[in-house]
Amino acid sequence: MSNQLKMATIQSILALRAQRWSFRRISTQLGIHRETVARYVHQAESKPAKTPPGSVTLEAAAAATGSTALPPPVGRSHCEPWREQILAKLNQGLSAERIKQDLSAESTFTASYYSVRRFVNRLSGSTPLPYRRLECAAGDEAQADFGKGAPVIAAEGKRKKTHLFRIVLSHSRKAYSESTYRQTTDDFLRVLENAFWHFGGVPKVLVIDNLKAAVKQPDWYDPELVPKMAAFAAHYGVAILPTKPRTPRHKGKTERGIDYGQENGLKGHTFTSLEAQNEHLLHWETNIADTRIHGTTRKQVGKAFREVEQPALQPLPRERFSSFHEAQRIVSRDGHIEVAKAYYSVPPEYLGRQVWARWDARTVRVLNQRLQQIALHARHEPGRFSTLGAHIAREKISGVELGATLLLTKVSRIGPHAHAWAQAMVTARGIEGTRVLMGLLSLTKQHASQALEQACEIALSYGAYRLRVIRELLKRSAAKQQPLPFLEEHPLIRPLEDYARIVAAVHQRQTDYCVRGEGFLRHGWTKECSARAAPGAHEKSPERHDSQGPADIPPPRSGYPSAGCSAAEPASVSPDAASVVPVSVPTQEIL
Repeated sequence: MSNQLKMATIQSILALRAQRWSFRRISTQLGIHRETVARYVHQAESKPAKTPPGSVTLEAAAAATGSTALPPPVGRSHCEPWREQILAKLNQGLSAERIKQDLSAESTFTASYYSVRRFVNRLSGSTPLPYRRLECAAGDEAQADFGKGAPVIAAEGKRKKTHLFRIVLSHSRKAYSESTYRQTTDDFLRVLENAFWHFGGVPKVLVIDNLKAAVKQPDWYDPELVPKMAAFAAHYGVAILPTKPRTPRHKGKTERGIDYGQENGLKGHTFTSLEAQNEHLLHWETNIADTRIHGTTRKQVGKAFREVEQPALQPLPRERFSSFHEAQRIVSRDGHIEVAKAYYSVPPEYLGRQVWARWDARTVRVLNQRLQQIALHARHEPGRFSTLGAHIAREKISGVELGATLLLTKVSRIGPHAHAWAQAMVTARGIEGTRVLMGLLSLTKQHASQALEQACEIALSYGAYRLRVIRELLKRSAAKQQPLPFLEEHPLIRPLEDYARIVAAVHQRQTDYCVRGEGFLRHGWTKECSARAAPGAHEKSPERHDSQGPADIPPPRSGYPSAGCSAAEPASVSPDAASVVPVSVPTQEIL
């Protein structure tokens, strides 16, 4: 068969298509390739031609197909004779496929499933409406998507596939293309940012697909972006609107742009590196894509961009979007999250919940699910902990951590005596007094401040700096100790001068006995005293012995009673000096 079909064959194709025959059925009946049938049908629909005189009729089309039965007239379906049966089955809620099966089994129904579906749609009044083409003002919208890039073949022969990114400005159809190895969030943000800086401005709206690198939760009414994508949009002041899931026509301009880039820009090319492919794409965009006359706008793409759309774009920010890493983390039981093998604290109310962590070379930021910052830390090396004081629950802060100064401030609220006792206790006991302060404060839960004040005052008067003393005083409610009146005169107590003379006399007598070696040794006297005596000391000395006696002891004062005196009184001393037993009375105990 020649490349050009005869006019009769073309008319047969158009006549059969007018009877709603499918391309496959026409191809089978006429022995023509299905794509050829589709091409002639599309040409006729886009530019209807007048039927020349002597063109074939329906009868000629039927003769060409070899069929003896003519197709139904125009506007009449093969399902029309079974209208009542089809309506009854529709009322039963049966689908078009089930209706076709039932009619084929119950009668001589020969129509195809598609004929039944079209007839059902016509009966239900669900005729599809034509698509509406939307055009945007300059600078209002851009559409972006990924396609298949050209392969990169390295020197060693290893083949790597690439992804073609293309963003198209909806008004002028100006585009930017770049290939990447992956479609991660960082890759997507990088090529988007390169496109904005290549355009010299930012559109107001960016329409994207529901790729996982940008959209966390697809939803036509309220989509949830990846937090890093939301931060990028806030930085550049662009509104990102994902399309409806599985609805590519919502970004038809970039869909066609991807096809154009693949077919015209990269098809048949291979590259040795990704950089070489991107250089080729930049050259192709500048010299071929920008110089073409667009089929829809009928304007040169590059000229329309420079004159109309570029001045309408939003200005670029002062600096590029700061690069950082981002990931979700679960707050552990100790109130920290792990970032790059270091640990950072978060507020205690987020224990066990998911948070977002963003980190770069200097800082670590923690955000909640609403992307509100809840913590900011300086970056630490692996294995280190960064804990902010505000992130520690008050119940988990011990008194030792608070320090003695703060604890003394709390003790001062009990009263001045408690504060004075606490200060003296810390001075006396040092670091270990911190826990004592904690114990004193714990007593406020069981005892009134007045009782603690009284106990601390008594303990301070005793110089007792143990907490158990305070507890005992609280139990016994002990009275304050009064000083003993040692220096007051009393008729039953001798003056201290008398006791001093008695002790001196007894001590002198004891020394003499030790020197002579006579008499009994007093309690505690050792042989060392006799050894220290001089030679001849064991001889008796009457003169010295006669000088010792009751005369050495002063008589009692006239005010003392004569009877019932203690052994320490002069009247109780025997006049026989030899029979006197020395009594040791330590001077310190008397004083």
